[in-house]
Amino acid sequence: MELFNWFDLISVALTFVAILLVQVLNVYLHILDDNNAGAKSIDVVDKARAKECLTEEAPLSSPINSTPTPTTTTLNRNGKLEKQTSLLDSDSHEDEDTLSLENLFPCDQTEIYASRKISFIIDELIQTEVNYVNNLKKGLANYGRLDTVEDLPEGLRGEQRQQLLLGNVSEILELHESEILPLMLRNQRDLKGLFDEFAAHFEKNNFYCYVGFTMGKKSSMQLRQDHREWLQAYQTTIKDKLGIDSFLVQPIQRLTRYPLLLQQFISEFYKSGISCKPVLTAVCKLETRMRRALDVVNQAEEIPNIDELNELDLLQLGNFRRATEFDAQHFPTRKKYRAKIFLFDRCLVCTEVRKKRLAYRQHYHWEHVELQRPLELSASNANKIINLLVKQQDKDKPGSGSKREEYSFVAAEASVVKQWLHATHKIIEIARNEHAQRNTFSLPMDLVLGVGLAIWLIWQYL
Repeated sequence: MELFNWFDLISVALTFVAILLVQVLNVYLHILDDNNAGAKSIDVVDKARAKECLTEEAPLSSPINSTPTPTTTTLNRNGKLEKQTSLLDSDSHEDEDTLSLENLFPCDQTEIYASRKISFIIDELIQTEVNYVNNLKKGLANYGRLDTVEDLPEGLRGEQRQQLLLGNVSEILELHESEILPLMLRNQRDLKGLFDEFAAHFEKNNFYCYVGFTMGKKSSMQLRQDHREWLQAYQTTIKDKLGIDSFLVQPIQRLTRYPLLLQQFISEFYKSGISCKPVLTAVCKLETRMRRALDVVNQAEEIPNIDELNELDLLQLGNFRRATEFDAQHFPTRKKYRAKIFLFDRCLVCTEVRKKRLAYRQHYHWEHVELQRPLELSASNANKIINLLVKQQDKDKPGSGSKREEYSFVAAEASVVKQWLHATHKIIEIARNEHAQRNTFSLPMDLVLGVGLAIWLIWQYL
């Protein structure tokens, strides 16, 4: 009996040792794969980037070492934020608060709360957040269960129609009710904590739900227009004074309101002469992220307006990142036109700008293209040009292939190209990470423990 027990113990031990070796080997292979990602996975590079890396990584502005001026932001008639800094541009200074040792130590925030105007702004930020959550819950209660209404028109029946009508409002409500409002309430007396936690949600892209909401805005408006009379009658029946249009415009109004309140806070901060740099740094960083998010949301509204885009499944392209206009030349057809380029995590979409509409032209997956700057031109001109090359696989020589010039994109300013290449660099890194994960063998820890337990039970009771 004793020998059998030792045999059980050795068998189980060998099983766990084998599983442990698999995990260690997986980590080792994953590290090797990361080190060789540039050579073995997606190869999309900027040939001129190596010469400019030091310049590109330098901060464009530093509110830590110099006194920043509050950013001027205006709203147009459509409720969009104008003159915004685009997503992913100037990302090199996103963590500039770590450059100052003063930000490693807490400061006395009593002086901040002593300002009646600043206290009023913080109270307004929190109270309007409470109102926003309540309004979304009320709107979903009024219009989120239309299938239970007896005289509902056929055009509004079904889960798909309901999704088109309301978009992902429930997802937005979940974010604010479960995350944003609680962080505001628990940090009322710690503004740095409030701003830092709020900024973390933008860093994690948790506010991307607003991009999805905007992309569905056109379909929702068309559905509401088609059933305007019934919706107005239903509004009267449920005694909703504002109606479904007012309900569905609130998400964008709320996202627009955030940076305006923060700009008021920053302005009063300077006027009051308060010396609490960690709080100032945190609010400036948050305000920057909010403006970038708004810029992407505004750009996303154009995507459903692209003509002949039906052949692409937007859900398969990954997250939308940014849109930029260039003067484009398409080499195969020798056509020149004003183009707007949409960047997604998995794809680049080229469109032609035609007055008030966009015409779809081509799309390219990142693994099939390479981006270059023309080095033979003068420095000033080369910095405004991006060439897009398409990789062509050589059938006779597997693993090798030629590259064909497909597009030349010319920007008005060199800074536009720098920002655009910086954005594509981030997207390519995301694609490389996904590619590496797909090619890595791994065992989930819960599966490892489950297998080990099962083996032990088998040997114990057989």
